[in-house]
Amino acid sequence: MSKARSDKVSPELDTPTDLPRQAVEKISSTLNVVLADAFALYLKTKNFHWHVSGRHFRDYHLLLDEQADQIFATTDALAERVRKVGGTTLRSIGQIAKLQTIQDNNEDYVPPREMLRELMNDNKKVAAAMRKAHKTVDDLEDAATAGLLENFIDETERRTWFLFEASRREGDNAA
Repeated sequence: MSKARSDKVSPELDTPTDLPRQAVEKISSTLNVVLADAFALYLKTKNFHWHVSGRHFRDYHLLLDEQADQIFATTDALAERVRKVGGTTLRSIGQIAKLQTIQDNNEDYVPPREMLRELMNDNKKVAAAMRKAHKTVDDLEDAATAGLLENFIDETERRTWFLFEASRREGDNAA
């Protein structure tokens, strides 16, 4: 087993890695913010899925459920990547709330088109954060995390595209 990395990692959780301690800490902190945003975006997407109404209810309800499932599927891969490199990951809703950059939406009612546009913008923000995280891990020569992020960026861009198209009004030509 490798030497203890810091006071934050219990010896029992000190996963062996060839990455330097500073790289592990940087990768872990970077991915934990991406992970917090994934949980925040997942819950917001489910919130809108549960509360969507109107003439496109079925289409939007199914779209948002599909997207929420896809977002949730990223959480385990991100958290496990943190552990694989020897870091520690999120432990609570409180920690997610401290790290998330995606804003919650606690409104009693949000019109469907506004829901889709808000989620579109949140997904764009997540893609940008993942690109920034990709640069960080790439600079630290963590090819596996970079590859994981590349796939998640592509999925996020697809969600953004679908939300954009679903939220367009007839005759709209621009975002």
